[in-house]
Amino acid sequence: MSEQSSPIEKTVLENGLTIITERMSHVRSASVGIWVRSGSRHESAELNGISHFIEHTLFKGTSTRTAREIAVESDAIGGHVDAFTSREVASYYVKVLDEHLPRAFDLLADLVTAPLFDDEELDRERNVVMEEIKMVEDTPDDLVHETFVSNFWPDHPLGRSILGTPDTLITFDHDRVSDYFTDVYTPRNLVVSGAGNLEHASFVDMVARHLGLMSDRASGVSVSAPSPDACRIILTKDLEQVHLVLGVCCPSLVSENRYSLHVLNVILGGGMSSRLFQTIREERGLAYSVYSGVNAYTDAGYLAVYAATSPGQIEDVIKLSIEEFGKLKGEQVPASELQRAKDQLKVSVMLGLESTSSRMSNLARQEIFFGRQFTLDEILDRIESVSLDDVQRIAQQIFDGGDLALTAIGQLDGLDIESAQLVC
Repeated sequence: MSEQSSPIEKTVLENGLTIITERMSHVRSASVGIWVRSGSRHESAELNGISHFIEHTLFKGTSTRTAREIAVESDAIGGHVDAFTSREVASYYVKVLDEHLPRAFDLLADLVTAPLFDDEELDRERNVVMEEIKMVEDTPDDLVHETFVSNFWPDHPLGRSILGTPDTLITFDHDRVSDYFTDVYTPRNLVVSGAGNLEHASFVDMVARHLGLMSDRASGVSVSAPSPDACRIILTKDLEQVHLVLGVCCPSLVSENRYSLHVLNVILGGGMSSRLFQTIREERGLAYSVYSGVNAYTDAGYLAVYAATSPGQIEDVIKLSIEEFGKLKGEQVPASELQRAKDQLKVSVMLGLESTSSRMSNLARQEIFFGRQFTLDEILDRIESVSLDDVQRIAQQIFDGGDLALTAIGQLDGLDIESAQLVC
């Protein structure tokens, strides 16, 4: 089965694997990725961290290549073979000269079809991930976000760390890892995307030779929506600054309100001209780093403000942030500010799609989360269509008068968080 809409083309193999490409004939490079429609949110509590652990261990040897041979071959083709795991997807990808694409894909396909999961390599990589967990613990701006989300969505996979915990990692032996891999890495759960100087039919033939014989079977992936908790968490840590996250629920990744939400976020804390930056940093000098961001998934999301400031200034930062929430829901933003935010967002989208690797990633994400491709013009038109009323309406929806969730890390003995007015 094939759908064509030049320069983007899509084919689904008989075993259910999806292949999607975008031809960019003006470049001499090509990027290809094998994407898995599964991440940490699809894990049980006992298996927390196994998706990320598998991502690490696929590079530690296959039935045809040792870990060293994988590294040497990656360097030999001049590409950078890499991977990541998020809460909803995992990806294995490489960017190379177009002439090296067949060799690069042979390497990627080997990783996701013939891993050994050797016990000795698992033990070694388990220690690497343990060190990665410790690194987050020692990085306050990472730790405050991890702590926030774990308490915002308690007892739910979206609230758990992508890295897992020492207690879960220790259980990931060969059988457990191999069984989970077999359940999840099925053709219908994979998307292969490619962008650059490539031809769709030849690309499909190449993918089919490596992955077309994978047996079609059901995936073991399941999901459930989280329930938020507006809790207040203080972690005492010997730091010079306090690291703060304030958050509220927001529309999901696939919501029709996503464009209005992202424009609102730009206005609130998305750059140097944003309200939070101007008020908290420029006018009051209370923080070096202050911004807002949207973290959205297929069925849930949150908008969070982050700031790092001195312990004695934390209450002022909280108060000023909440005041900005109130202004956004109580007053329409000026037309000039709205247009500036829309222009900033459009430039970000356009610049984010200039390379073959970003185009490849965009193809896969749109296929996985939307089941269709949005053209750049369509996205830009949707951003431009956001109105003053849309921004105020989404502000009133998310800053609805309910309690704010808060996480702060640092020396906060003097902060009475229980009596603080944390209402948006």
